Amino acid sequence: MTTRPPAPLAHHLQGRSDDELVWFQRRSVVQAAALWVAGGGWSAAHAQARSNIVEVRGDVLRNGEPLTAQHTITANDRIETGPGASLVFSVGDSAFMVRQNSRMAMESDTPTAVKLLRLLSGAVATVWGRGPDRQIALPTATAGIRGTGVYAEVFADQDQRGYLCNCYGTVELTAGGERLVSQSSYHQSFWAEPVPRNGRLLTPAGAINHTDEEMEFLAGLVNQRTAWQVSGRKGIKDGSGGAAAPANSYGTGNSYGPPGSRD
Repeated sequence: MTTRPPAPLAHHLQGRSDDELVWFQRRSVVQAAALWVAGGGWSAAHAQARSNIVEVRGDVLRNGEPLTAQHTITANDRIETGPGASLVFSVGDSAFMVRQNSRMAMESDTPTAVKLLRLLSGAVATVWGRGPDRQIALPTATAGIRGTGVYAEVFADQDQRGYLCNCYGTVELTAGGERLVSQSSYHQSFWAEPVPRNGRLLTPAGAINHTDEEMEFLAGLVNQRTAWQVSGRKGIKDGSGGAAAPANSYGTGNSYGPPGSRD
């Protein structure tokens, strides 16, 4: 009999609902993603001057104006989502999912590759291609990223306390005079405190408010796979970032047709 490793811990919710974490199961998203990939993804969209939006849901503003599925998002746009809204899009070799009640601003020296993402409030799940000088800035910390999947959130009700999970890859975190390098194969997470806690601004955290399936979906949009898809093994979703012993099988790619897809 084959012995399987223990199942990874489920995500933990903190100020978010389960419904927010199953956006990738909506039939509209699955269909849009399949068309996006079949149509050549970002490269084809850019060459043909087509929209790079996979799905926009609810009230979303781009640079203060209402965003529609026909618009194109550049690496220098400001995005704001209202209650119940969400946005999934790609710029270059990076993919983004913005949760409801979020404000973020992107900056770059080119419209086709995000160099800096400033998350002012709310939350965003991201998968980034490899490249120099790519950063996510929270009110309380900055993360330099190198070919990785990252989930970031700002908790306004906790004095802008920041949260960042290096879902896989390498991230360099700085806050005040503190600096650390995270190398993760399965969710290494940190709080970025507004004031020192036990003498530290960067403190360990558990994995909250995001799922493996979200990151896998975003990676598939830009022709990537997560570290656990590549290795065939996951770890314990406790925020420590380590992988488990090899397993016979986990997910081997995103087909954009998960069982139980929702309307």
